Amino acid sequence: MSEWPSPLAGYEGAEPLPTTLNPDGKSLYNPPGPRSAVYDEFPKPFDPSKNGFDFHIYYMPAVAAHAQFAKELHERVRREFPELRLYKLWDKPIGPHPTAMFEVNTFNPHQTGAFFSWLVVNRGPCDVLVHPNTGNALKDHTELATWIGMRWPLFEEGLRRYRPS
Repeated sequence: MSEWPSPLAGYEGAEPLPTTLNPDGKSLYNPPGPRSAVYDEFPKPFDPSKNGFDFHIYYMPAVAAHAQFAKELHERVRREFPELRLYKLWDKPIGPHPTAMFEVNTFNPHQTGAFFSWLVVNRGPCDVLVHPNTGNALKDHTELATWIGMRWPLFEEGLRRYRPS
């Protein structure tokens, strides 16, 4: 497991935040401040030579309805998000992925947020592994990954050879 730096690094000595509640009585008032740079560019340690995030959309090819839905979803993504990089449908496991899937790449935070939110409500029976590209394939696919739907076990052994030295 990684050692994690404090999420407050860079805010040492900052004024305390107010404890005031908003009129809804539940949410906290946040004073205006500068807009975060991560709205426009991925934070460190993203590898700037690669795309920001990979979305691996898993389906079960032996279930005809799932396979058909994945095929239709693949086409819809191509039509709805032509600016994203989309790979072909794989009808069997490939690399660390234990089932059929296709991959979609996003290149900036706006694309990532838009595609993530769209996929949450349009993925149907498919499950989705979402991971960043930091240059450490094992960590990207495990510690830094998140899932939409069910989590699938990965074949991690192949990812170990891509660890940075």
